[in-house]
Amino acid sequence: MTEADFAAWAAEWRTPPAPIVPVPALTVINSGGVLRGARVMIGLPGHGWRTGLRGDTMIRQGARSLIPVLAEAEWYRAERERVEVFAALVPVERVWVETISTSAERTASTDSLALVSLDSPPTRVAVSAEVIAAQAAGQLTGRRLVQVGTDGEQRGLRAVTEAHSGPEGNAQVRVAQEHDWYRWAATGQAPATRAVPISDLWLE
Repeated sequence: MTEADFAAWAAEWRTPPAPIVPVPALTVINSGGVLRGARVMIGLPGHGWRTGLRGDTMIRQGARSLIPVLAEAEWYRAERERVEVFAALVPVERVWVETISTSAERTASTDSLALVSLDSPPTRVAVSAEVIAAQAAGQLTGRRLVQVGTDGEQRGLRAVTEAHSGPEGNAQVRVAQEHDWYRWAATGQAPATRAVPISDLWLE
C-alpha cells in the first residue's frame, strides 16, 4: 500500500465537514437569510460559475432585483478599512449563496468520474488535505480549509504552507485566519499562524 493509498483509506474513517450546497439567493432572502457578507457564486446555467465572491443586501432598480457582489479580497478590505468599494450589480436569479448543509451527503465517490448538472452550481464536498498533499501535484497553500476536531468544525482558515514535518515528525500545515490572509496581501503584514495536524484538515 502506497502512502497515497493509506491516506485515502485513513480519510474514509474520519467524518468530513459538512459540504457546501449552493442555494439560490432569492430562496435565502425569502427564508429570512442575510446576504451581507455571505459567500456567493454567480453564473448562468449551462455556462459556468464564478466563486470567491461576497454578497450584500439586495437592492431594487425599477422592476429589477439586484445583488451587489464583490471580490472577497475587496470585501475584506472594505470591512478592514471601512471604505466604499466597487460592487457589480448582478440579477438576483444569477446569484447562489454558499450554504453549509448538515443534511447533504458528505463524501464523494472516488471510484469514477462524477459528472454534474449544469442547471445549478454543484454541491462541494470537502476533500481530505492528506489526500491532496499525497498527490504529486497536490497544493495546499492559499486554499480554504476546515479544521475538524473534538470541538467541531472551524472554518475561515487558509493554508499558508504545504504539508511539512512537525517537531515530533508528524505531518502538519500552518494555517491563518482568512481575514489575516487577505490583509497580508493588502498590507504585507504577515499573519499570525498556527500548526495543525494535516489529519484534521479538509479542503472546503
